[in-house]
Amino acid sequence: MPHPIRITVDKIEIDAQLSDTPAALALWEALPIERTVNTWGHEFYFDIGIRIENSAEASDIVEVGDIAYWPPGSALCIFFGRTPASQGQEIRAASPVTVLGTLIDTPTDKLRRVRTGTSIRIESKDIILRDSF
Repeated sequence: MPHPIRITVDKIEIDAQLSDTPAALALWEALPIERTVNTWGHEFYFDIGIRIENSAEASDIVEVGDIAYWPPGSALCIFFGRTPASQGQEIRAASPVTVLGTLIDTPTDKLRRVRTGTSIRIESKDIILRDSF
């Protein structure tokens, strides 16, 4: 069963979900996480303070809206368009990543305005729902 999360960056709230995999569960258990983003083309990445091994399905080609783990930087990556490594219309990570989940809605125009150093928060949507009652 997917795990619902909310990502907040520069006052933009994005609903997303993490897959039901051991790697995604490791991230889920580390939530909430608050960091500052680095940008690389149309990708955010930031250290999440945990180590996750790449899965056998790790790839450097991803899709718009993918949330992935990048082992060399112990970083979470959020892809919303092409990166400097992309060729043609593909979306390419710097090196193979393990996809952990996906954005439910990808407001690419808004995300493209976010700059390096902006605060980002990722939290379990289950906690948000419980706290609202």
